Amino acid sequence: MTDTHETTHFGEQTVALDDKQGMVNAVFHNVADRYDLMNDLMSGGVHRLWKDAMVTELSPPKTGSRPYRVLDMAGGTGDIAERIINASVGYAEVIVSDINSDMLRVGAERAKKWRFPAQASFVEANAEELPFEDKSFDAYTIAFGIRNVPRIQKALDEAHRVLKRGGRILVLEFSQVDVPGLDTAYKAFSDRLIPPMGRVVTGDSQPYQYLVESIRKFPSPPLFSSMLSQAGFKRVKHTPYSGNIAALFSGWKL
Repeated sequence: MTDTHETTHFGEQTVALDDKQGMVNAVFHNVADRYDLMNDLMSGGVHRLWKDAMVTELSPPKTGSRPYRVLDMAGGTGDIAERIINASVGYAEVIVSDINSDMLRVGAERAKKWRFPAQASFVEANAEELPFEDKSFDAYTIAFGIRNVPRIQKALDEAHRVLKRGGRILVLEFSQVDVPGLDTAYKAFSDRLIPPMGRVVTGDSQPYQYLVESIRKFPSPPLFSSMLSQAGFKRVKHTPYSGNIAALFSGWKL
C-alpha cells in the first residue's frame, strides 16, 4: 500500500514515493529500443566519450588469480558492460542488472554479437533490493541510472553491501552545468530541442521531457558525494565532464 505521506519528484511532478518506480519503468519501456539514441540526443553524442572515460577510470584487470566481478546496475542495453569486458580483454565477468525487462532484452540480444559474449549475464533486479550476496563484487558501476531510482540512498547502501572490501563504485550521471554561457545554452537545448526530437524519433516527447526534468532534480555534486560517504564509501571524489554537463563519482569500500 502506498504511503501518501512520502513523496518524491517525477520530473517536475510531485508523486507518491512508491509510485515513482512504475512511472520510471513506463518511460524506459517506451524508449528501450532507442535508448542509446536517446543519450545521443541528450548529450550531443558525447556520452560515448564519458562512458569510455568511466571505464578507463575503472581500469579493469586483464588477468588475475580469481574472477574480477562487476555489477553494472541500470545497464540494461549493455553498453557499459561491453566496454568493461573489452577493456579487460575478456577477463572481467559483468552482471548487467536492470529493473526494466525491455532494456535487458535489448542488451541480451546485442551481447550475442560481442567479442566476449560469455562474460556477460543479464539479471532483472531492483537497485534498492539487490538479489546478490554480501561482498560478492569487485566493482559496481551505474551510468545515467541513479537519478531514476526512487530511494537513491537505499541503492547506494545496497551497492556498498554487495561490494568486497577494496571494491569500487563508479557513478556516471548528468549534472548541473556550471560554465557561464554554456549553462544557458544547454538549458535552451534541453527545453526546446530534446523533447521535440524525442517525438520525432519515438513518437512520444513525454519520456524525454521527464528525463530533462529529472536531471535538474538530481542532487548537486557535493550533496551526492555526501550521500556516497553516508553509505560508507571512502575517498569519494567527483570529476566533471564537459563543463559539468555530466560528472563521474567514485568511492571505495575500505
